[in-house]
Amino acid sequence: MTEPTIPTSVFTPQPTPAVDPADRLRESLRESDASTPIGEQAAAAVRIRSGSEVFPTPQERRVITVANQKGGVGKTTSTVNLAVALALHGATVLVIDLDPQGNASTALGVPHHAGVADVYQVLVDSVPIAEVVQQADGVPRLRVVPATIDLAGAEIELVSLVARESRLQRAIDAYCSGPGADVDYVLVDCPPSLGLLTVNAMVATTEVLIPIQCEYYALEGLGQLLRTIDMVKAHLNPKLAVSTIVLTMYDSRTRLADQVADEVREHFGDVVLATMIPRSVRVSEAPGYGQSVVTYDPGSRGAMAYVDAAREIAVRGAAPAPLPVDAT
Repeated sequence: MTEPTIPTSVFTPQPTPAVDPADRLRESLRESDASTPIGEQAAAAVRIRSGSEVFPTPQERRVITVANQKGGVGKTTSTVNLAVALALHGATVLVIDLDPQGNASTALGVPHHAGVADVYQVLVDSVPIAEVVQQADGVPRLRVVPATIDLAGAEIELVSLVARESRLQRAIDAYCSGPGADVDYVLVDCPPSLGLLTVNAMVATTEVLIPIQCEYYALEGLGQLLRTIDMVKAHLNPKLAVSTIVLTMYDSRTRLADQVADEVREHFGDVVLATMIPRSVRVSEAPGYGQSVVTYDPGSRGAMAYVDAAREIAVRGAAPAPLPVDAT
């Protein structure tokens, strides 16, 4: 008895249509659960890169000094990443690098080698900011006034100049009333000292943003900084006040970090941002590539924290309550 013949085509596998790997990736991202950590990071990276979210703009231009005479607390890192986060979400931002080390200039990808026109010429030679300002690399609405090594001698040279404490103020006012009239935020990155450069920044601004590292030693010099702010307010700039404190290098694994955060919040209240910047390898890596962490790895914890902090700052500036708040 012969067995029935079954058509070979029943068992022959049919060829699989070719699928573009990019299409497969997009489909997997659509099907992935955004509630997972990887999904949240991917969604945050897409959101930051696309610029789909626009932060509220301030009612009037905000000029902010980022200062703390203690080194290593995240002044430059906070200045750079907050500036980039604000610029990527609809604001026009000017960063003035007032630190002779020029780290903010490096992180924003602008040349600041010897011979480059910089903030030293603005302070000492009264060169207009419009002649030294540069466009930040990869961030269209972000401009930078770089610092070179020449700035290291500026404090000595400023001593003999007329109105030495207000030279930066006049330069900012002239720029913002002319070619920089569209600027929403001016962020001044100060050196880790309380000399003439920092005093120039405080005279030129109405707000002080203080980064505080979540370590015990970070609190020791805070009193001296607040006394300097009070002195500048009493004699040179009555509008100056502490508007924002951001807690940096927060490590949730240590009890000390929580204790420092609680002490700062208890003393300063609502001036302290709710967002804390965590310790992050990506934040440390980004300057080596001439980028902020917000552009280097927008899905990382550090980048998302800085975007959240920038959002808080923007919302506060758009609120009807007057800023800055005097926290001293």
